[in-house]
Amino acid sequence: MKMIFAIVLASVMATAASAQDSPFRKELKRGDLTGTNMEIITSISELKPGDVSMRHIHHGDESYYFLEGGTIELPDGKQMPIPTGTVGLNVRDTPHGAYKVVGDKTIKLLTVHIVDKGKPLYDTPTK
Repeated sequence: MKMIFAIVLASVMATAASAQDSPFRKELKRGDLTGTNMEIITSISELKPGDVSMRHIHHGDESYYFLEGGTIELPDGKQMPIPTGTVGLNVRDTPHGAYKVVGDKTIKLLTVHIVDKGKPLYDTPTK
């Protein structure tokens, strides 16, 4: 179950399968990771019932924490509750996403990305 969360859930911020940002994401802070060619990006994302997260990757690592949980529907039609307080990590270039928010609750999460500077935050998986 934890692996499913890591693969499926952290992607609530992507809405397109190409290098585009998410309309659900509000960036709070961005800065350089000292001594590297990477940056840290902290954001809050909110997805309302009916909103869809597309499958995507990040060029770096992503940590997430669900401030407000809800229910998602996977491409196979299976519905999965996401409890408030769910936390996880997605490692570099791991495809995740591809779900729809269902039910009557808005999902809200905090994300921290540590990613390659100059690359898009969201990108299309090659596999």
